[in-house]
Amino acid sequence: MPQFRFSLPALTMGLMAVGLTAPAFAETIKKPELDRLAASWQGGKPASSFNAFLAQAEKANPALKPAVAAYRKKGKKAPLAGDDLTNIARLLGLYNRLHNQKAVIASLGAMVAIPTARNVQIPPHENPAIIDFGKLVEKTARSFGLEYRNVDNRIFEVSLRGKGSEEFGILTHSDVVPAVLSEWVLDDGTRLDPFTMVQVGDRLYGRGTIDDKGSIAAVLYAMKTVKESGLPIERTMRLMIETTEETGGDAMEYYRGKVPLPAYNIVLDSGYPAVVAEKGAGSLSVFFPAEKTDGSVTAITDMGAAAAVNAISQTATATLKGGDLAAVFAKLEAAKPGFLQKYEPQGGKFAIAVTRGADSIDIKVTGTSAHGSEPQNGVNPLPRLGLFLLESGVTLADNQFLKAVKYVDALYGTGYLGEKIGLGYRDDFMGPLTFSPNLIRTGADGRLVVAVNTRMPRGRTPEELKVQVTAKINEWAAANKAAVEIKYDQGNWMARDPSGQWLTTLLNIYGDTTGLEAKPVSAAGATTAKQMPNAISFGPGMPGKKYTGHNAKEYKEVPDLDADLQMFTEMLVRIGNLKQMQ
Repeated sequence: MPQFRFSLPALTMGLMAVGLTAPAFAETIKKPELDRLAASWQGGKPASSFNAFLAQAEKANPALKPAVAAYRKKGKKAPLAGDDLTNIARLLGLYNRLHNQKAVIASLGAMVAIPTARNVQIPPHENPAIIDFGKLVEKTARSFGLEYRNVDNRIFEVSLRGKGSEEFGILTHSDVVPAVLSEWVLDDGTRLDPFTMVQVGDRLYGRGTIDDKGSIAAVLYAMKTVKESGLPIERTMRLMIETTEETGGDAMEYYRGKVPLPAYNIVLDSGYPAVVAEKGAGSLSVFFPAEKTDGSVTAITDMGAAAAVNAISQTATATLKGGDLAAVFAKLEAAKPGFLQKYEPQGGKFAIAVTRGADSIDIKVTGTSAHGSEPQNGVNPLPRLGLFLLESGVTLADNQFLKAVKYVDALYGTGYLGEKIGLGYRDDFMGPLTFSPNLIRTGADGRLVVAVNTRMPRGRTPEELKVQVTAKINEWAAANKAAVEIKYDQGNWMARDPSGQWLTTLLNIYGDTTGLEAKPVSAAGATTAKQMPNAISFGPGMPGKKYTGHNAKEYKEVPDLDADLQMFTEMLVRIGNLKQMQ
């Protein structure tokens, strides 16, 4: 299997100086005409068959008659070519979007209802939720006339069989990050269940709607639609649904040892137009041993933020006990206005709530949740909680919680570009290194852990960064007499050579469908594209919109789901019939 190889300067020149963009296809329908055709069915039901749909389309736009005639003459006997193939594939995508939207939304709701977050007590392939998800995919695939294979509950395969021997891989994942139930509240006070999909306007709320179950539902219906159309494809389209992407990708590693991979692949787990470079994701955990206090001085006795290290939570909390709680409460309340006035202007809005109980004080900082790879899109409550405790004027006992608060403030603060730790750098195409201290909790062994999500662009190796970060933490620990244990797993960055007819085709599909600029891009998110030969990402995140995966109140917008349906369908037909990939 060929693997893209390149020099870093050459890749930078190819992406930044020249840029690969979608070519112009003068005789193919594009977004304005697609919108007009879609609008002609608003309020009505599109034709029940693709043939009838084509009759309606060529009546609405006589310029489509040659492509429709070509399809009716030989479209089910031999592959179409050129503009005829593009137009028919694009119309099939529009048909799928109009005809199957409600069914896709219902299918997505059924997927969201299966809580496929990792259960640390059992291996993922033994998790009943994962097994149930595989059964749901199998039932759907077989009802669509597609081939299904379960690879030991690690990967669920669905194949749309082509005439030739080549295969094209489409990778996505069924597992999701955990959800903090208390954070799933809309602005009007409506409480949501993360595992019951709810539509509010154009938003489909639910854990996994955008990451990644929306992609699974859309591509399954795209495969169904292509099969029912009778359009021949040369390459078999193999959908691979991974079950451990959010927690390391060990299912894909298992699969790679069992099953040959397609030579070319796309991953539906990042963004459009086409992601050819990804930062390396890392998890940096620092453990603080428990320390007793005598109760004479107010102490932090509990802290909590985030359910997963790769998610910036909406809230962070702390509990205080001991000492003169009345005086402490008064100091905290008095400190709130000045603290908010000082830190909100440069860092985004957040709120602080201080509640007095019979023998404790609870503090909650509410920020804005975000994916761990995109700290710029969130307002991280954890460092702000720690900073508030340090600047409130309250004297706190020196235990593991206070040490953790000082550690976060000293090495990360409220920034995320490595300003305080002194290791920040950036790549012109891939962007900056980011550190986001997201998670804090007490483990079963009594130790407190603070976990930082790191995203590393090219410019350093994982080994170099680990040595540098570890040295900084050990230096801080020695100066602050803190006994810490460091666990740091740092993945490497990925960059692919942006060339080939298959990439040009994907860019053309995206550009003509959306009317937006179509060129290769980089992403901070890390996907299993790194584990696949010749793999890039194609959707589902739309440029210019906040990606809500891993967020509280995760949602997928219906118009974006429509676009997925349309583009995935066209992709299956056109990539499936390319004469050559490069």
